Amino acid sequence: MQTSHDVRIWAVEKIKGKRKTTYRVRWLVAKQRFGESFATVGLADSFRSDLVTASRKGEAFDTDTGLPVSMMRKLATMPWFEFACEYIDMKWPNSSPRYRKSTAESLARITLAMTDNRGSLPAAGSPEGRELRQALMAAFNPTRREAALSGRMAGELSTIARHSRNVNDLEKPDVLRSVLAELETNLDGNRGSANTVRIRKAALTNSIDYAIEKKLLAGNPLAELKTKRRNYALKEVDPASVVNPMQARMLLEAVGNVGKPGPPLVAFFATMYYAGLRPEEAANLNKTDLAIPEEGWGDLNLSGARPEIGKEWTNSGEASETGPLKHREENTGRTVPCAPALTEILHNHLTRFGTAPDGRLFRGARDGGRVSSSVYGRVWAAARELVFTEEVQAGPLAKRPYDLRHACVSTWLSGGVEPTRVAKWAGHSLSVLLKVYAKCLDGGEKAARDRAERAMRGW
Repeated sequence: MQTSHDVRIWAVEKIKGKRKTTYRVRWLVAKQRFGESFATVGLADSFRSDLVTASRKGEAFDTDTGLPVSMMRKLATMPWFEFACEYIDMKWPNSSPRYRKSTAESLARITLAMTDNRGSLPAAGSPEGRELRQALMAAFNPTRREAALSGRMAGELSTIARHSRNVNDLEKPDVLRSVLAELETNLDGNRGSANTVRIRKAALTNSIDYAIEKKLLAGNPLAELKTKRRNYALKEVDPASVVNPMQARMLLEAVGNVGKPGPPLVAFFATMYYAGLRPEEAANLNKTDLAIPEEGWGDLNLSGARPEIGKEWTNSGEASETGPLKHREENTGRTVPCAPALTEILHNHLTRFGTAPDGRLFRGARDGGRVSSSVYGRVWAAARELVFTEEVQAGPLAKRPYDLRHACVSTWLSGGVEPTRVAKWAGHSLSVLLKVYAKCLDGGEKAARDRAERAMRGW
C-alpha cells in the first residue's frame, strides 16, 4: 500500500440533481483527485471531519483509495465471489423468480470481470465458457449452490473463487471501468441493448450499496468515475409492427389452421389482441376469471400472471409458478373489458377444449403446465406464413405475438378511448403508456384535427 501526507480537503459541495440533491466531499492525495457523495449534509460533514482530523494528526493517506490508514483498517475485505453469493442470498426471499434469474445473470457478468486472470478464462462462446457461466448461475442460486460446489461444476467455481478480486478493488478506476465495459457488451461481443445494460448496471449499483452497508466500501465509486452516459429511454412501439383489425382477424383464423397445436391457441392469441393481455397473463387466465355473458361485452378479472421461468428460480420448485401481475402487489388484480368478438371466441374454446384441472384455459400439450413460448412462437410464425407474403413476413408487422397486445392498446387509443382508461386496462402507468405508444398516438393526428375542426364549427 502506497501512502502520502500530501493532502488537501475542500469544503462540502452541494449537488442539485434532477431527482435529488446530494452532498459531495472532494480531496486530493498526492495530487490525485478523490470524492464521495452522500445523501445528507450531515453524513458529508461527518466524513469530511474524519478526513480533516486524520490530516491534522499527520496520518498517512492511501493513494489508491484516498483514505487515511486508520479508516482503511475499519473497512473489511471480502472476495467479490463470496460477497456476490451473500448478496443474492439477501435478495432472494423478497424477489420474484424472474428478478432472481436476472440478478444472477448480471452478477455472473460482474464476477467474470472481477477476476484477476480474466484473460486466461475460456472465451464466452466456447463450450468451456458456457459451462463456466452455468456454474456461476448455479452458484448464485441458493437452492443449487451446495450441489454445484461439490459436483461437476466445482472446478470452475474453485477457479473463480481463487482468482476473485476483493470488493474494494472496485474503488480502482481501471477495475471499475473493466466491469462497466463487461456490462456494456453481449457474449457475442456486440453492444447490448440500452435496456439490458440498464438492468445490469442496476444490479451493480445495488450490490455496491450493499457493500457500503457491509463496510466493504467507504462510498460509491460509480459517483466519481467519469463515463459517457447512455440514455435509457423506454422503447416506443413501432406503428409498422401493429396490425389492423382485418389483418388481426386473418391471423387468428390462420392460427386455427396450423396443424394440431394451432386451434387450442386461437383464444390465447385473441386475449392479447382483443383485451391487451401480456403472454404471462393469458397463460394464467382461469375460467373463474371470466365474467362474460353468452354474447356481447364482458370482463376478464385478472388475478395473477404465470411468467415463463425455470423451476430452480421459484419458491415452490414448480416451473412458471403463478405470481402477481406486473407492477402490482400480491393479490391485487386488474379488470379488462372483454369485447364481443373475444366473448364468442372464449365460449368456443371452452366448449371445444375445456380447461386444465385447475381451471386454466391454456395448457401445455404434454404435461398440462404453462403453454410454452416456443410452442406458441412456432404456431405464430406458421400463421404469419399463411397470411403474409414473403416480403411482409420479412418486415416487422406482427413479428412477435406480443405485437398483438401493442395492436390492441394502439387501437383503443386511436379509437378515442381516453388514455387514463387505456392505461388502467393495459396495466400501465399513464406516463409509461404515453411514452411507449407515442408514435401510435401521433398516427392519429389527422383524426384529432378533424375532431377539433368539427368542434370549432359548432362554436
